Amino acid sequence: MRWMRHLFLDDLAVRRAFPRHALEAIGRAIAEQEKRHRGELRFVVEGGLPLGPLLAGRTAHERAIEVFSRLRIWDTEDNAGVLVYLLLADRRVEIVADRGIHAKVGSAAWDAICGEMQAAFAQGRFEEGAALGIHAISDLLAAHFPPGEENPNELPDAPVVL
Repeated sequence: MRWMRHLFLDDLAVRRAFPRHALEAIGRAIAEQEKRHRGELRFVVEGGLPLGPLLAGRTAHERAIEVFSRLRIWDTEDNAGVLVYLLLADRRVEIVADRGIHAKVGSAAWDAICGEMQAAFAQGRFEEGAALGIHAISDLLAAHFPPGEENPNELPDAPVVL
């Protein structure tokens, strides 16, 4: 059953959940929130897994770690990069955080944010759920990595649709 959801969830379903205006709003929210801290946020939406990872039985968490690495979110000066990964076919939100912020925050905080986002997404409130998560993550990053005199934008702010 899982493989059918992944293979038949098309780009149109992703675009219905995250139309262009919603993706642009998410990018703006990331840019605005990153002014509050030295961390870096990336937001990635994937409709369904590609055939190879799907046949290998990859979970949403395993795929999120792969995307975290591929987008080089770990490559920030303070090791404070955070990925929000949404796998629509599995209705899963995963947060992968670099070691600098994860050591200060821990898994329980990320799990709570994922739960809040998944609840909003389950109600069809995709843009609102994304904004909620971005703000909550930024609160944690601001508490542990406040902005310095220089606060370069090390990673792109625009969401990625795979």
